[in-house]
Amino acid sequence: MKVHADLCLIPLGVGVSVGTYIAECQRVLDEAGLEYRLHAYGTNIEGDWDRVMAAVKRCHERVHAMGALRISTSLKLGTRTDRAQSLQDKIDSVQRKLNGNNKQETV
Repeated sequence: MKVHADLCLIPLGVGVSVGTYIAECQRVLDEAGLEYRLHAYGTNIEGDWDRVMAAVKRCHERVHAMGALRISTSLKLGTRTDRAQSLQDKIDSVQRKLNGNNKQETV
């Protein structure tokens, strides 16, 4: 099953800047061959359910290995069975609406 995920991983007790830890998680997603997009407060990921969940686990393992004793993660998941849809499809749909194409479509 394909899933869209919004991952927000926060290492605790490592200081104010967490960019090094987030960069390591991005490397994990890249190594997993998943489609992903970093945004200001997390990362959107798309792919097979088991591959995405395995990558989230590896993110935790790698960030712990970097010295973070605690991690708080928010994970939002979305699946659909009526049709295939990428993260870019969802963005493009909203962009078309912003550009004046108000045709009703499912996002």
